[in-house]
Amino acid sequence: MSKIVVVGANHAGTACIKTMLSTYGDANEIVVFDQNSNISFLGCGMALWIGEQIAGPEGLFYSDKEQLESMGAKVYMESPVQHIDYDAKTVTALVDGKEHVESYDKLIFATGSQPILPPIKGAEFKPGSYEFESTLENLQFVKLYQNSADVIERLENKDIKRVAVVGAGYIGVELAEAFQRKGKEVVLIDVVDTCLAGYYDKDLTDMMAKNMEDNGIQLAFGQTVKEVAGNGKVEKIITDKAEYDVDMVILAVGFRPNTAFAGDNIERFRNGAFLVNKHQETSIPGVYAIGDCATIYDNATRETGYIALASNAVRTGIVAAHNACGTDLEGIGVQGSNGISIYGLHMVSTGLTLEKATRNGFNAAVTEYTDNQKPEFIEHGNFPVTIKIVYDKDSRRILGAQMVAREDISMGIHMFSLAIQEGVTIEKLALTDIFFLPHFNKPYNYITMAALGAKD
Repeated sequence: MSKIVVVGANHAGTACIKTMLSTYGDANEIVVFDQNSNISFLGCGMALWIGEQIAGPEGLFYSDKEQLESMGAKVYMESPVQHIDYDAKTVTALVDGKEHVESYDKLIFATGSQPILPPIKGAEFKPGSYEFESTLENLQFVKLYQNSADVIERLENKDIKRVAVVGAGYIGVELAEAFQRKGKEVVLIDVVDTCLAGYYDKDLTDMMAKNMEDNGIQLAFGQTVKEVAGNGKVEKIITDKAEYDVDMVILAVGFRPNTAFAGDNIERFRNGAFLVNKHQETSIPGVYAIGDCATIYDNATRETGYIALASNAVRTGIVAAHNACGTDLEGIGVQGSNGISIYGLHMVSTGLTLEKATRNGFNAAVTEYTDNQKPEFIEHGNFPVTIKIVYDKDSRRILGAQMVAREDISMGIHMFSLAIQEGVTIEKLALTDIFFLPHFNKPYNYITMAALGAKD
């Protein structure tokens, strides 16, 4: 029997623990440490909760300490790991305020990520806080269930009328919508000149930007935040171009891997993530890393990269579970598939944008097509769809895809994810067997037409 210690029990950790216990039963002793007070919070749903698009947070959890322990694990919550001795194979954690030392045969890091604190005057974490609390009242970071609950409680204060969201990535855009739905005046600030940069090319991000403006969100793109000012609480936010009187500031500028606690023994990626192989094993044999704290193989670039998504966390957790328990299993890589829905505008993407592909050294091109989902004689439930396919002109390999519509077209992106994974060429996609029935699509559908439009 091996003793396997798992540090962290959110999406990657929970998937890993459940896989080990459900597949291998009591063949191993599983011990878990997590510094949080709860497990498995779906952070992607916090904007829905804040914006009152769901009834409450209960459905945003899918596991807890009791469930994992009923399966056979020993789980220590609110127990931050302080030190790892890789030679002695021990983990030291604070359990109930006292030092606790646990030995291990195999070690799995599932410590996730933490909010980036940019160099902004007035923005600081409270010393010793594990919940990303700010020293300035109403300056909020959003990562944990507790952060969301705190924001919702503060919004009950009728004096909070104006909210600034810093960072126009997925979380920032979703939160901007949520606050506007709560009746707040919202300004969305980002250093780049668009939103969702990195996920979509600018013509599509401009569609989302207009969508937000049409719904009353003020956009302050191309501005660098210099200071959050206030006498004990937020009163204004100052950029290099303007000042905004606000009552609350949300910092959502991204996340960094939570790896500093682990010392310098393990090889790191350029952003500090644990560098792992396709078995999720680090540079120390028998020590694994999964989820947002680790690298992952990117099938679009065909290189090791960093793509922090809950879906990737779950898959890496499964891979590490089998390897730690003695079954050889390689991950097959990911494409970074993702999606967003704001005021009914649905956008999905996978792989590389044209800008990213070019930056990664590909001789990249894009083919784009807009058409109705169904033939024009279908008068109801018909809607336009825009699709972009990025491909390499030299190898003809599909590198990425983006789709946008006012209805749900999300299932289509899975085909492109598989195409990138399997190295499908743009010519092969053009001849792919896609069925036709007017209830669903056109005989010359937008996917086929976009592929046929690819140039040499």
